[in-house]
Amino acid sequence: MSVQARVRPASADSPDHGGSAVRCAPVSVVVPCFRCARTIDDAIASVMAQTLRPAEVLLVDDGSGDDTLAQLYRIAAAHEAGWIKVIALPANGGVSAARNVAWERATQPYLALLDADDTWAPRKLELQMAALEADPAIALIGARMITRPRGTLVPPLRPPVRTRIISRRRVLFHNPFPTSSLVLRRDLPFRFDAAFKRSGDYLLCSRICFSGYRCARINQVLGIWHERLPGAVGLSDDHAAIHGFRRVLRRKLLQEGLISRPEYLFARAVGVVSRWRRRLKGDGGS
Repeated sequence: MSVQARVRPASADSPDHGGSAVRCAPVSVVVPCFRCARTIDDAIASVMAQTLRPAEVLLVDDGSGDDTLAQLYRIAAAHEAGWIKVIALPANGGVSAARNVAWERATQPYLALLDADDTWAPRKLELQMAALEADPAIALIGARMITRPRGTLVPPLRPPVRTRIISRRRVLFHNPFPTSSLVLRRDLPFRFDAAFKRSGDYLLCSRICFSGYRCARINQVLGIWHERLPGAVGLSDDHAAIHGFRRVLRRKLLQEGLISRPEYLFARAVGVVSRWRRRLKGDGGS
């Protein structure tokens, strides 16, 4: 059963910040936060800049233990009451667990995922919700993202803007859905696997795609991964660990009957070749 993506006019209580009516998307933005006080302002500013505003924003402090939680409350207080909701977890449980908590508390038909150190293009939600209205059978939609220094603007659109349905074959070999580009239906019978400290987004997208749901991607850059601030380290920096988790991921998909054994073996072989190419490239540049 599909969920119709209906864009509605904002009410008088909506976060228009200018007194004029704005359109409102039936979207809950989910932002897991762990010691993100230095980056969260940029992320929320990119949500505020959307040409199609989300109905609510959920900021989940994942047991940061520093000044992050106070910063989240300051951000929430600077906007209309109730638009930004802060969820404070008592201990650090990892990004997947934090996203799941927000998933359960979200009120809108769609979830949009945003990491606290990433930013969106202003038309991101507008374009994705238009694609969902045009094809309500789509359960998950992503877009392209690029890596740039903090403060860099998302490049302009390069027409034509197209939405492409993503095949299971493509998802088998790599994840074509950057986490911060995702919009997905809240009623999907899946959640992030808290046991996966890395590649939890890939596992979720794989389960959705391989279970037969329609998944799509817009052919435009609609977000930026920002280069790390000095001294900052992220889960995506450990490539060896990522490859290890992806091997476990494919075994799990095989055990769950979502991929066949030939698919598993083929993807495993491609993964081995990819790792060797990375190693050779690294040796060549040393």
